[in-house]
Amino acid sequence: MTYKTILAVLDTPDHAQQITDYALALASRFDAHVLGVHAETLAAVPLIAPMEIPDPAAIEALQEAARRETKEVEAIFRERVARDGRSADWRSFVSSSGYAAAAVMETVRAADLIVASQGDPNHENRSELENLLFDSGRPVLLVPYIMKAPRDIRRVMIAWNGSREAARAAFDALPFLKTAESVEIFCLDAPERPNQSKEFAGVELAAALARHGVNVTLTTQESGGLSAAAAIENRLADKSVDLLVMGAYGTSRWWEMLFGGVTRSLLESMTALSLMSR
Repeated sequence: MTYKTILAVLDTPDHAQQITDYALALASRFDAHVLGVHAETLAAVPLIAPMEIPDPAAIEALQEAARRETKEVEAIFRERVARDGRSADWRSFVSSSGYAAAAVMETVRAADLIVASQGDPNHENRSELENLLFDSGRPVLLVPYIMKAPRDIRRVMIAWNGSREAARAAFDALPFLKTAESVEIFCLDAPERPNQSKEFAGVELAAALARHGVNVTLTTQESGGLSAAAAIENRLADKSVDLLVMGAYGTSRWWEMLFGGVTRSLLESMTALSLMSR
């Protein structure tokens, strides 16, 4: 297994250079084709009070701003691709649904790996990113907004809870795992099962990955009152992890939006490259 089609989500000019550079670096590593994608969202119709009639001037101004952004993003992508000489294509879409549009999803679901920016959690709407994680059916590699240049992936940590989502993420990440210097399976508060003590959590996964030639170790740990997200973040820092691999939205997305959850917490405080699958 390897990655042969890498899709770069170029949502804004602020992220376009960062994500294009990451996608190109990965394409060079895996001899892959890069697909740059930008989805232009049609603005909601502004209304003039008190009659609530559509404001044509405001609509035109919003659409023109969106067109300018699309052209700017495309120019950045094409310039970086021309400089690199890598096989690549550009796709732009216009709809009222943004990245959730059916045409966008058809393109996204044909990729081996999606590369997207975490963005600045203090200033950006996360709905587009969450749509990709929840609906694409493809692994998403998220780049922290503070990480401006591609880095080698030498140390990997798999956040393992035995869920379907975590299993999918672990095997979606195999191309990275097989070339990493070290891979740690990190089990937090492993459950006691009727036919298996918690000390054996992750053992089957470790054996399966080792058969792929992965240099894997297994660590089980109690949270000691810490949240799962905080314990994972501490482990990432302690081990200088380059890539976190984990399942996304193991519970309902709406539950996480209302009450918080590991996925949302890590999206907001991301410190390492993170590959998530659902």
